[in-house]
Amino acid sequence: MAAHKPTQLMLPTSKYDSAKADRAVAFFNALTHTIGQWDGVPFTLLPWQEKIIRDLFGIVDKKTGLRQFRQAYIEISKKNGKSEMGAALALKLLCADDEPAAEVYGCASDRQQAAICFNVAAKMVEHNPVLRKKIKIIESKKRMIYTPNGSFYQVLSSEAYSKHGFNIHGLIFDELHAQPNRKLFDVMTKGSGDARRQPLFVYTTTAGDDTKSVCYEVHCKAKDILEGRKKDTTFYPVIYAADENDDWTDPKVWKKANPSLGVTVPIARVREACEQAKQNPSEENTFRQLRLCQWVKQAVRWMPMEKWDACNGEVNPAELEGRICYGGLDLSSTSDITAFVLVFPPETEGGMYYVMPFFWLPEETIELRSKRDHVLYDVWQREGLFEVTEGNVIHYGFIEAFIHELGQHYNIREIAFDRWGATQMTQNLEYDGFSVVPFGQGFRDMSPPTKELMKLVLEGKIAHGGNPVLRWMMDNVTVRKDPAGNIKMDKEKSTEKIDGAVAMVMALDRALRNGNKTDESVYDRREMLFV
Repeated sequence: MAAHKPTQLMLPTSKYDSAKADRAVAFFNALTHTIGQWDGVPFTLLPWQEKIIRDLFGIVDKKTGLRQFRQAYIEISKKNGKSEMGAALALKLLCADDEPAAEVYGCASDRQQAAICFNVAAKMVEHNPVLRKKIKIIESKKRMIYTPNGSFYQVLSSEAYSKHGFNIHGLIFDELHAQPNRKLFDVMTKGSGDARRQPLFVYTTTAGDDTKSVCYEVHCKAKDILEGRKKDTTFYPVIYAADENDDWTDPKVWKKANPSLGVTVPIARVREACEQAKQNPSEENTFRQLRLCQWVKQAVRWMPMEKWDACNGEVNPAELEGRICYGGLDLSSTSDITAFVLVFPPETEGGMYYVMPFFWLPEETIELRSKRDHVLYDVWQREGLFEVTEGNVIHYGFIEAFIHELGQHYNIREIAFDRWGATQMTQNLEYDGFSVVPFGQGFRDMSPPTKELMKLVLEGKIAHGGNPVLRWMMDNVTVRKDPAGNIKMDKEKSTEKIDGAVAMVMALDRALRNGNKTDESVYDRREMLFV
């Protein structure tokens, strides 16, 4: 490797100790691979791996000589060597880190996953004559003991941990995204290494699909540090992933998420997986998640977002003044998002449907929700994409006044609303002269307009102006299907907010049924769609 350039996260009070880094690299290179065609081949660190090892073990405090970094998050696609690197790290911390009676733990979501790194480490020990003499392997307990000083390496899973009181020197958390909850993570990381001089906790993972998981929380922290939004001088973030807007079919993009491409990851395998995803859209998210290390919104994306993005034609409020339109109101609880969407039906046969969305949140919750949910509510507010109501709860009177003002500019024929929790507001809107229509959230009411929405998007017959809030919500949508093939958007299964999408579907239903005349309906001109 060329002369090492330490990470820009190195503090002015730290230095790069090349001798310590060299010793760490030498330890890794003395090990061997253990699987398949690589079995017995020296574990020569690849450039991306060596950079991580040199930064972690070579960047130390100028005065104490202790490591700067105490946590490392390594997010990378499958088959790039995470398990081997995790196993080697566990052995380094066990017997070559100058820590008497070190406690090193390997954690994962279940016993099988937790055993992967351990089994690799055990084979590495068996292949090394020096380590084989000094490390006792207790296979039945998934435990290793370094006999010269009593240090041990123990496997734990979320199924099997049962106590607190750990005194951790090293922690290898494998596939963090698969943790069913945060209990094991919190037990192992909150204060458990305080009695050690320089503990090191390493979290390795591919991307996941649960944006409410502890892994996504750590992922966001890593991204925030890498992009300068947060600072934690003891946290070392590494993310190899394709960007959200990258062309996932481009081999150049594959390299971004697969630094071992062409070495441990055969490019032919990635190309084959890509072709399968092209043929079967339901596999696209799997490819993105496992091969490109992208956090996908749901297991199967309902809306093809490239088609949605292609419908970003201009929506000019001034040009729509006086036009007939229909509203959909998805009223929130007192502290959540409320969405109101206007849909303007075409004035001529085969014309465009125009969509105009509006969103509200309580003003005092914007900053908290932005930080907690890692969603750009604060940015969207500054850009005028979110309206706010005073206080920490939604002010329904403000929204009523806003809709009243919209009614001065647009010919709002009907407003569809979810029956739940909207009684008082709909009564007020009726008193204000609007025609309000209760709209069921079951398959019977939701399926026809939801299918029509997909049809309009695929045909390019709808324009939404590229509104980023509505786009985010559409990307969050997953649908539920009944035995008869009817579908509806599912708020429970969707990983994030979809209020705007639901409101749009309700408004679209009224626009499809009534068009520009009160007695005109697209359902009258042809049968309902069944897809």
